[in-house]
Amino acid sequence: MSNTSASAPHKGELTKGHKKVIFASSLGTVFEWYDFFLYGSLAAIIAKQFFSGVNETTGMIFALLAFAAGFFVRPFGAAFFGSLGDRIGRKYTFLVTILIMGISTFLVGVLPNYNTIGFAAPVILIILRLLQGLAMGGEYGGAATYVAEHAPEGKRGLYTSFIQSTATMGLFMSLLIILICRMTLGTEAFEAWGWRIPFLVSIILLGISVWIRLQLSESPLFQQMKAEGKGSKTPFRDSLKGGNFKLMLLVLLGAAAGQAVVWYGGQFYSLFFLTSMLKVDATVANLMIAGALALGTPFFIFFGWLSDKIGRKKIIMAGCLLAAITYMPLFKGITHYANPAIEEARTNSPALVVADPTTCSFQFDPVGVRKFTNSCDVATAALTRAGVPYTVQPAPAGSLAVVKVGDNSVTSYEAAGLSKDELKAKGGEFGATLKTALVDAGYPEKADTARINVPMTVLLLWVLVIYVTMVYGPIAAYLVELFPTRIRYTSMSLPYHIGNGWFGGFLPAISFALVAGTGNLYYGLWYPIGIALMTVVVGTLFLHETKDVDITK
Repeated sequence: MSNTSASAPHKGELTKGHKKVIFASSLGTVFEWYDFFLYGSLAAIIAKQFFSGVNETTGMIFALLAFAAGFFVRPFGAAFFGSLGDRIGRKYTFLVTILIMGISTFLVGVLPNYNTIGFAAPVILIILRLLQGLAMGGEYGGAATYVAEHAPEGKRGLYTSFIQSTATMGLFMSLLIILICRMTLGTEAFEAWGWRIPFLVSIILLGISVWIRLQLSESPLFQQMKAEGKGSKTPFRDSLKGGNFKLMLLVLLGAAAGQAVVWYGGQFYSLFFLTSMLKVDATVANLMIAGALALGTPFFIFFGWLSDKIGRKKIIMAGCLLAAITYMPLFKGITHYANPAIEEARTNSPALVVADPTTCSFQFDPVGVRKFTNSCDVATAALTRAGVPYTVQPAPAGSLAVVKVGDNSVTSYEAAGLSKDELKAKGGEFGATLKTALVDAGYPEKADTARINVPMTVLLLWVLVIYVTMVYGPIAAYLVELFPTRIRYTSMSLPYHIGNGWFGGFLPAISFALVAGTGNLYYGLWYPIGIALMTVVVGTLFLHETKDVDITK
């Protein structure tokens, strides 16, 4: 088997061998992101399959937290695999990560659900998500470092931008395969068992990815460093020393965190917003997101190229600032064009929950054991599941909550102390009465596909993707240029994965909890807006610009 070999270029164009390195690295990374994002794309179905032992609102939050579990451990994967990559090499480390990712994804596809094996199902699922997160923590830094260390001066932003596009391409691929399966099998069969197919397909992608990466040789800068005896024996410890630790902290707060919330806000939260809050048909929502991603993906390359001309930092800061300023009007615009009936009903017949405010809980239960049984919680949970925004109006202490919609009033009930049969009967009666009141007031059970303004919705989704390309396209080159070769893999991976794993990965769960707790469809946007503004301030004041720096040291 022949390995692609390339000496470290410092000037001029990339050779055919270097282009093969970039192509092979990028294609393997696309497959790994595909594996990682399948869960997020199927979160609503996974909630029903693996978290059916809790109430529906808690189950959805719990499913999103299981999604976030993979992000939580990414910094630990970055520390372990980054240290490994700085000591034994870039190539072998991301061969290991892709094996872990592919096998874990395949196992999700064969895992029995909650109804089959009970509590063991979500436990095993979370373990597999943790393994995926560890693998992804080691993947990105290796691929970005590997490509950057092959790229010539003056083109580092351009060529690492291909790695940056892989995450969106992986998401696009996951959405495409899900759409094909859903349209081929039908909604009922897909949600019953067909959702497993995209996970099972990953075993084929794993074989292709491993074969591709076996064709590659080690990074020339790493080989040179090892030959000269300049490597670090303790890269993790060295990364945490003095000025380098301070730089990693500034990179986290002044670049990675804002980039993360803009990335996940523009691609994942937008899909979740369409399907779970606006009740847009999943196939239609996926098609619109896929269209926006297809139109936006070339801009990763554009902004990577532009960063070679004008610098990396200013493009990243501009993307964060634009997102913070425009997220509210953009998501309100998406509501207007994707489900105008909700907007109209909210204006003409706003939903009010008249209740003792001291009994209304913030329904966020990360461990799935709390029971929200008082009448206010029953009412607000039902409205949240229906995708209906509401406000709470104070009522006398001890009174039962009443939902007022238009000319109708629906009295809630206390669920504490009721048997299963009583809960089923009470819940069914309350749900049917509330549904009738909502329909009479013009609230749609599902978004009317015929009323969706697809071109305008896709346009707004595309704008969100453009912000993603601005913050993400240049960031690999930016991070590589900030840290020395001997600890580069570790030092760039840690702040990147803390930012993306913790600030970005928890965005869907945090934002949905904020919406569920307040009844405001847009309240969850304050989280990404706040983080993006923090990044603009810290990055502008404390991080320096990079462009055409010598990365051989």
